[in-house]
Amino acid sequence: MDYLALLQPALEQAEQGFKEGGVPVGAAMFDSRGNLISLGRNRRVQDNDPSIHGETDAFRKAGRQKTYQDKILVTTLAPCWYCSGLIRQFNIGTVVVGESHNFSGHLEWLRDAGVKVVELNDQACINLMKQFIEANPEIWNEDIGECDCTHD
Repeated sequence: MDYLALLQPALEQAEQGFKEGGVPVGAAMFDSRGNLISLGRNRRVQDNDPSIHGETDAFRKAGRQKTYQDKILVTTLAPCWYCSGLIRQFNIGTVVVGESHNFSGHLEWLRDAGVKVVELNDQACINLMKQFIEANPEIWNEDIGECDCTHD
């Protein structure tokens, strides 16, 4: 499987989210043959909805599946606890991670559950997230649950 090719639609989603002023995490779900099922991106800021992370957006847009064990979830950034829980809850078989430098996520927890985790260390993903974090630390900290911010 050409995981770098599978990363491209997710990266395009992340770039689109960045242009919209949102957290640049993109995701895509594929079947076991590499056929695209769905796309998603973090839209917490754009939609004022804290539950719309990139992975959850792609998951929802994939609709009901008979099984997720044979599905491949591609994300530009290592999944947070929320998204990692979704992966474990629905037994998604493979997770491809664009990068885990800016946020290490919970990859060992996924591996411990039998999820195949492929880390790509993609420089474009690393650079995009780094640029966002430097420009928007409050939004980033809120996204990963480290902000005690209050909003009206």
